[in-house]
Amino acid sequence: MSNFNIALLPGDGIGPEVVAEGVKVLDAVGARFGHEFTYTEDTVGGAGIDAYGVALRDETLEMCQEQDAVFFGAVGGPKWDDPGAPVRPEQAILGLRKGLGLFANIRPVKMYDFLVDSTALKPDVVRGVDMIVLRELTGGIYFGQPQRQWEENGERHVVDTLAYAEHEIERIVRVGFELAQARRKKLTSVDKANVMASSRLWRAVVLEVAPDYPDVEVEHLLVDACTMHLISRPGDFDVIVAENLFGDILSDEASMLAGSMGMLPSASLGARSRDGTGLGMYEPIHGTAPDIQGQGIANPIAQILSGAMMLRLSLGLEAEAAAIEAAVDAVLAAGHRPADLAGPDDRPKGTAAMGDLIVAALA
Repeated sequence: MSNFNIALLPGDGIGPEVVAEGVKVLDAVGARFGHEFTYTEDTVGGAGIDAYGVALRDETLEMCQEQDAVFFGAVGGPKWDDPGAPVRPEQAILGLRKGLGLFANIRPVKMYDFLVDSTALKPDVVRGVDMIVLRELTGGIYFGQPQRQWEENGERHVVDTLAYAEHEIERIVRVGFELAQARRKKLTSVDKANVMASSRLWRAVVLEVAPDYPDVEVEHLLVDACTMHLISRPGDFDVIVAENLFGDILSDEASMLAGSMGMLPSASLGARSRDGTGLGMYEPIHGTAPDIQGQGIANPIAQILSGAMMLRLSLGLEAEAAAIEAAVDAVLAAGHRPADLAGPDDRPKGTAAMGDLIVAALA
């Protein structure tokens, strides 16, 4: 029996509810394949602010650095939304990404044939959608300096800085090319090169790297055009690569192609070992959903699929990851729906019930 060490960071809102279902499924797949997962749980985000005065303690970061992977829920909520607050829940995510060296965020977007009527778009538009949005995580406007607010001549001023170094762009672009090589061999690079100097460097680096991947078709799109094409022709995309802010916005837009944010997992990765594995953080792309916290109706599928990505990308357990994904497919194909995907004639399943159904399908 093999043992793996997992940092468990449930966070706020529905985070603990969906993480509990993710753990339930991980334990079930571990029992089936002969693995044991040892979890070390800690408090982050708003819960961390309440308990310790900070969103992420140094001790928590050090613990995560010693694990095989980090399984993360969600952070934030109205309680901590004061824009003037010096400490915010989201600092936990940014601190983990920076402290663990996680520069690549992979967000797969897949439309299941049996869910084509669950989106706000026409079925013919979303049918067959299967893409990855690849977002750079540790550079750009979220980390650039200076970032501050001040008063001058009786009014408030503010500055945010969008900064990138060439090596930061190159490493995320190469991840994009490698992902495309293993899929349909098309990479869409998103920028705003007609206006922004940072985007002109981004495009130049993409053009310089592209000859190393002659089998991959490269498409350059301005970010505003990309937002339109994601809605009008989403099936044309394979892998989209973008800087931090653009990738954040585009991946949330793309989530609607799958019917709900509750369906979409993500992986945040850093440097890889020779076998392709390495420390990563795995989380659903949805937020804390405080309006449904404690009601037992949150969709756990994104968290569960994040667990499958963790098995594949950090632990090297391909068959186990595929088993979870097949179990999710089987449950949805059988007509079971969480509340966020339920139609008027459906009887939605609660959070724990969806987890139980996926565990049963694993068996």
